[in-house]
Amino acid sequence: MFSYLALAALLFAIGLFGVITRRNTIGILMSLELMFNAANINFVAFNKFLAPAGLTGQMFSLFIIVVAAAEATVGLAIVLLLYRNWRGINTDNISIMKW
Repeated sequence: MFSYLALAALLFAIGLFGVITRRNTIGILMSLELMFNAANINFVAFNKFLAPAGLTGQMFSLFIIVVAAAEATVGLAIVLLLYRNWRGINTDNISIMKW
């Protein structure tokens, strides 16, 4: 079980580092997907070792996959809007969108 948790922690750390350091919106969205996948690995691993007969971990993972798909759709719409208006996809331009 430790190997699954170590893999999930490594993926989450890489995703968190990407979210904090990237200025490109697409890179931030990809890092968020890494963090979602780390959470999925944790849910499935804990379900396998704590309650092997139940499907709770898999159901949470499916829910996270649906949320990640919705996040990717909304994120892509925001990226297209940024590119159309400011010819760039840096996150510095997002604060301008509220006016």
